[in-house]
Amino acid sequence: MRTLLIATTNPGKLGEIRKYLSDLSVELVSLKDAGISDSVNETGKTFEENAILKAKFYCQKSGLPTLSDDGGFEIDALNGEPGVKSHRWIHGDRDSTDEELIRYTFKQMKGLPRVRRGAQLRLVLAFALPDGQVFTQEGKIHGIVPLQPSAVRHTGFPYRSILFIPELNKYYDHEHMTEGESKKYNHRRRALEKMKPRIKKILQEEKE
Repeated sequence: MRTLLIATTNPGKLGEIRKYLSDLSVELVSLKDAGISDSVNETGKTFEENAILKAKFYCQKSGLPTLSDDGGFEIDALNGEPGVKSHRWIHGDRDSTDEELIRYTFKQMKGLPRVRRGAQLRLVLAFALPDGQVFTQEGKIHGIVPLQPSAVRHTGFPYRSILFIPELNKYYDHEHMTEGESKKYNHRRRALEKMKPRIKKILQEEKE
């Protein structure tokens, strides 16, 4: 069985990726499993640039095919902010806590009518190979920022408590959504489903 390195230290991300790739005949290992504690300086100006930076860095470090992603929250009325700054939106030089980000978002959105409260969670996956090839795919889910956050919190995923999906009349988190809804709307799953054929093809070729 071939090995695929999942380059994230976020347990929530790791759990979702493992869940949505569980049907592949591939051994999924984390950075911790691989004994890697190095971090990457995410200097990219886009999600794609940062995802590629991380995937290539950890691929070179481990010698393994590597999957990474980078993403964040984009608010229409704020010209796509916070975007790549999603976790450093407030302090700039360091990550903010989940609660800080939730409070700050509502402060920025204060007084905006519903028609101007559109927002989306978007991410880019990067799949890097030891021979230098890199492939990318995107996933996103659009909704609105409601007038108040969900009472439910998911560590490491602050923006899921403030993205509301009007067509479901639910917040974007698994506590509110059914299993079927989570599968249909999850933006990371959407990107992974697009990437799966590439992973299968390449790892099968390597096996042969």
